[in-house]
Amino acid sequence: MSKTYQDKDTDAVARFYAQAAAADDAREEDPEREADLDEVADGLAQLVEGQTVLELACGSGRWTEALAESAAHVLALDINEAMLAQARARELPADLVTWRQADALNLPADLLSGLPPGVEPVKTVFIGFWWSHLTRAAQEHLLAALRARVGKDVQLVLLDDDQVEGTSPPIARTDAQGNTYQLVNGADGERFELPKGYPTDSALRKRLGNAAREIRIARWESCWVLTCRLK
Repeated sequence: MSKTYQDKDTDAVARFYAQAAAADDAREEDPEREADLDEVADGLAQLVEGQTVLELACGSGRWTEALAESAAHVLALDINEAMLAQARARELPADLVTWRQADALNLPADLLSGLPPGVEPVKTVFIGFWWSHLTRAAQEHLLAALRARVGKDVQLVLLDDDQVEGTSPPIARTDAQGNTYQLVNGADGERFELPKGYPTDSALRKRLGNAAREIRIARWESCWVLTCRLK
């Protein structure tokens, strides 16, 4: 775990979202999608009630705020300081949320040292709308890193979007490893080719089967949620 993981594709994802944060990019809300996400938020509150949660790639903190409604504490990480600035602006109580700038693909050895005294060990890892931006190699690396840092039997919750015809940018290409990519414009006009996957249930089970057990998947029109426990 001491070797630094480097991936040009995940670097591109980080730069794309850093531009969005710097530009204070606000996307037009889709009422149907927002209704799906509100329902998901209610379910997440039940999943993490009373638990310490590690959130990876927390972005602007939307899901951190939702998790903090019922969790005992949320340790929220993001690689982009601009995103964390937006998240901190939510002014969530310090006894409920700890913000930290960190690369989720290179989790620091002292990952949990910044938690307030008396906080219980991490029981749930939450990843919202980032898993689908990881290549297959990056996903495998992340699963191994999580098992090394937080141990087995920890609950893993993935929330990500589904492809919606007429709304989602089309897949531009597929590489030799089966990773799919979209072409999107950054906030400053730069053109990005980003990894983006819309996995089926069977593909998700296959991807996580060696690292997790008790895999359950729920789908809405615009998103899906997977829960499992790390082996």
